[in-house]
Amino acid sequence: MTDEDYMKKALAEARQAYEEGEIPVGVVVVCKDRIIARAHNLTETLHDVTAHAEMQAITAATDALGGKYLDPCTLYVTLEPCVMCAGALGWSQLGRLVYGASDDRRGFSKFAPEALHPKTEVCSGVLAEECRALMKDFFKYKR
Repeated sequence: MTDEDYMKKALAEARQAYEEGEIPVGVVVVCKDRIIARAHNLTETLHDVTAHAEMQAITAATDALGGKYLDPCTLYVTLEPCVMCAGALGWSQLGRLVYGASDDRRGFSKFAPEALHPKTEVCSGVLAEECRALMKDFFKYKR
């Protein structure tokens, strides 16, 4: 499967979040060509500001692997991670990060580009327009 294929799976998670009234961010974690974790935002559902999709996915993926490091994994997320999530991804030593839409207001690349592990490969802009459109539609509907 390609980066676009996996991002489509992350978009499916984001759409599920949208349907649940959550900010539509979705994630899949892939290890050795197999999805080992899927997640979406749960901040409203859990009444927890830290329940971002990436945080949920890190927990699920490390549980699936039986260890705390994600160096053999790629995390696909529909929106550029915030500083908190980038920091957690850094501590997990994620091998590769692929994200769709950039987040000029809260994204890590603007505020803390060093938050990720130095060996983490980053790829941005994968299906960015679809990811951005879902987010815009959500906030247009909410307001």
